[in-house]
Amino acid sequence: MSVSHSSRLNKLVREQYVRLPQDGLVQVTYVWIDGSGEGVRCKSRTLDKEPKSIEDVPEWNFDGSSTAQAEGSNSDMFLVPVRMFRDPFCLDPNKLVLCEVLKYNRKPAETNLRHTCKKVMDLVKDSHPWFGMEQEYTLLGVNGHPYGWPDNGFPGPQGKCPYYCGVGADKVYGRDIVESHYKACLYAGVKICGTNAEVMPSQWEFQVGPCEGIEMGDHLWMARFILHRVCEDFGVVATLDPKPMTGNWNGAGCHTNYSTEEMRREGGLKHIEAAIEKLSKRHDYHICVYDPRGGRDNSRRLTGHHETSNIFEFSAGVANRGASIRIPRQVGQDGYGYFEDRRPAANCDPYAVTEAIMRTTVLNETGVETKDYAGH
Repeated sequence: MSVSHSSRLNKLVREQYVRLPQDGLVQVTYVWIDGSGEGVRCKSRTLDKEPKSIEDVPEWNFDGSSTAQAEGSNSDMFLVPVRMFRDPFCLDPNKLVLCEVLKYNRKPAETNLRHTCKKVMDLVKDSHPWFGMEQEYTLLGVNGHPYGWPDNGFPGPQGKCPYYCGVGADKVYGRDIVESHYKACLYAGVKICGTNAEVMPSQWEFQVGPCEGIEMGDHLWMARFILHRVCEDFGVVATLDPKPMTGNWNGAGCHTNYSTEEMRREGGLKHIEAAIEKLSKRHDYHICVYDPRGGRDNSRRLTGHHETSNIFEFSAGVANRGASIRIPRQVGQDGYGYFEDRRPAANCDPYAVTEAIMRTTVLNETGVETKDYAGH
């Protein structure tokens, strides 16, 4: 099995250092999204005392020319702390801090999509939007081959789906990684709410939510960071590629469950149907923001096969996993609840996805252009 060299280091030796007393000092790890719009970076510093709120964590900076976010001649970028979590790797009282990235002139970096998302979420806060996102990912060896697959071949086909929520060494690969990630997220304070093995072997999913407003993107990004760190310890790679294996294998999405307060009340189904109608008229706009490459990544996944809709067509239905929008059967029976947008790719930016949904369903935007709410 192709695992990294660092994963073979003696982890028990590390433990004796992790548990050494810190004499009141605190290690804070700053986490941010890099210039790819998909990758996360981090670096750490020492604070004199444990921060009790995000306001206690000072701004910092980094070399943007090394993260594809600035030129070498003007490379300093600002890290602005926005949400704090417990550190499951260095343990209490140490912290993980998610940051926004600002350029030298204090304007948001191009991949800082949180900035506009926060403005939109503040505008729609009276709707109390709740989100739950289902993050699919695939475990790979460091050689890029799916973890647990035969070195020179393929596992048994998906067929009648022996792998989905499977149990047994011949059906699931890497459960130790998945369960470690789950526990690490719980410790950190990430709102992880579940996990399961997916249809393609070595593919998994974790769910985060319900989260209100901007909290959704913050918690999903931190869950992703923790996943990559856990995989680092085990010597494997977690990819969010929407179609990691070509051929007759499922792709990877980030299905987004969504509701407003009026959708969650009795009679809310009519509000759900009204929101879906608005989404149906703005399909092209959503496809463009549901992966980092304007729909090119999703075009490999949204083929109309393997539990997906066709990227060129909008569809909706009750309990239909081949539709763009799925209304859960229970919601159809109860007449209120939420719906699931199945179009976002696994490598989507959750800030972009949740912002787009609010712009269309609550702020009633139409067409492919977005409005600037800077004056609000």
